[in-house]
Amino acid sequence: MSNSGFTFRRVREELIENLLDLGIKDFRVLDAISQVPRHIFLDEALWSRAYENRSLTIGYKQTISQPYIVAKMTELLISHTNSRGKIFERVLEIGSGCGYQSAVLSFFSEKVDAIERIKPLVQKSRDNIAKLNINNVTFKFGDGYQDWDSSVKYDGILCAASPREYPRDLVSIMKNDAKLVLPVGGTSQKLNVIKKCENDEIEESYHDEVSFVPMLAGKSDDGNDV
Repeated sequence: MSNSGFTFRRVREELIENLLDLGIKDFRVLDAISQVPRHIFLDEALWSRAYENRSLTIGYKQTISQPYIVAKMTELLISHTNSRGKIFERVLEIGSGCGYQSAVLSFFSEKVDAIERIKPLVQKSRDNIAKLNINNVTFKFGDGYQDWDSSVKYDGILCAASPREYPRDLVSIMKNDAKLVLPVGGTSQKLNVIKKCENDEIEESYHDEVSFVPMLAGKSDDGNDV
């Protein structure tokens, strides 16, 4: 199958129509999804399924999230804003996998700091982003529970792996009005949104039932410990 955008144009359009039907309302998010070629982030054997609304394997017992979930988490992250373009200065992504969500976030933030604990996926995501000439995403091989820069205050944090409860230390690196969007739970998970208010108070809300890989501590050189 050709790598050209033209080849995939119709199925990409169908995906956007599907996301609209599923309730994604923010056209900024739909526009970003429409501009990111999802097949680039998958092995060529899966290209024919790249624009289906389903999660797909990326190796190392990890998956690329289904487009609806990527769109929903992004929509929740930016829902308190109205402007177009890069509305944030800096966003943190934990569990960046193959880099697909990172590419979507690159449309909304001047800088995206992405952390991934599986070393081969860090290189894969760097290669994928480079193919798209996206230059405002930095991938770091690290532990999402602790290997972020504590001196930085983020406009938003998105986590694509599920802890049993959300890491409260992350609130300390959020600006006021910033949101942390992440799945929380074990066998039963829900999307949580934690908004930081003044005086370090937080507001929590709960959304879709989801199914993510667990958020694990530590780093993996080869992915064999997952």
